[in-house]
Amino acid sequence: MAAGNETVVYLSEQVLVLCSCALSCAGSSLIVLTYVAWSDLRTTPRRLLVFLSVSDWLSAVSYAFGVWRVFRTDSLDCVVQGAVSTFANTSSFFWTVAIAVYLYVFIVRSSQRVADSLVLFFHLVSWGVPLAITVAAVCLNKIGYDASEVSVGWCWVSIHAPDRVLWMLLTGKIWEFLAYLTLPVLYILIKRHIYIAHAALSEYRPILANRPLSNSFSSMADMKLTLIPIIFIVLRIWSTVRFILLLAGSAARLNPVLVTLHGIGNTSQGAANCIMFVLLTRPIRTRLCAALCCCSKYRAGEQPSHGAPHTPLPGQDSSRQREEDSASRVGIDR
Repeated sequence: MAAGNETVVYLSEQVLVLCSCALSCAGSSLIVLTYVAWSDLRTTPRRLLVFLSVSDWLSAVSYAFGVWRVFRTDSLDCVVQGAVSTFANTSSFFWTVAIAVYLYVFIVRSSQRVADSLVLFFHLVSWGVPLAITVAAVCLNKIGYDASEVSVGWCWVSIHAPDRVLWMLLTGKIWEFLAYLTLPVLYILIKRHIYIAHAALSEYRPILANRPLSNSFSSMADMKLTLIPIIFIVLRIWSTVRFILLLAGSAARLNPVLVTLHGIGNTSQGAANCIMFVLLTRPIRTRLCAALCCCSKYRAGEQPSHGAPHTPLPGQDSSRQREEDSASRVGIDR
């Protein structure tokens, strides 16, 4: 399976991880494109999601290069790839937590002003801290070939660094552990606050019972609040398991299935975010379908009429459209 400490990365593992990287790049790009294309979707939470998507895109590209190359030595491109992936991956952790903090302040503390004032702080921390850590690691020659001990072909903390476990913590793992603790707590508090608010309005339920569409949006937002920390943990836990096995000196970290899950999990965040916040968000999904239909008609030789009024989709009247666009004003479904 492995020679010494080196983990063998098989071709099948490379293909699967490269596919995951491609999906993550496409998903992150789609999130950015929808934000740019439709100005009414440019809420603050979705803008934070765009910054997260930039980090995930950069991370997926750097990981794809590393998996494609499967480095064997401390070459210059190995160090560059390791530095980029370290910065992007750590930045992704910070932006993921930043979105949760923003939603907590906005919803639970009911203060949009305070929540918006945190955006500058989020930028300073989410870009500045990863950059400082990465620059320090590169300057101290801590980034390089790691024999895929806790990676899948790409470079990270050099296997030759005597304090590599410390630098593994500083360049990723400690922030990953903090995200595991912070995200569930924040989203549970948000869900609890929403549940209490709904319970307080129970006397109005007979009136609201005639509006099932509103209930469907609330259910979707509630589902996303549940899925965000779960998906993050499910995707990232495999790299954590390998890191713990490394600390324990266990050869189980070389298991091909675990290595494959690690590779796919670390490179799938962009694709997962796209599924939740684009494909499972009805207003955006409706617009994408309409855009694809227009493209299909144009390619078929039918010129779209720019002066014609917008025609709602079957079963979608103007009131429903307004309700879709106003659903989850904090950005979960916009």
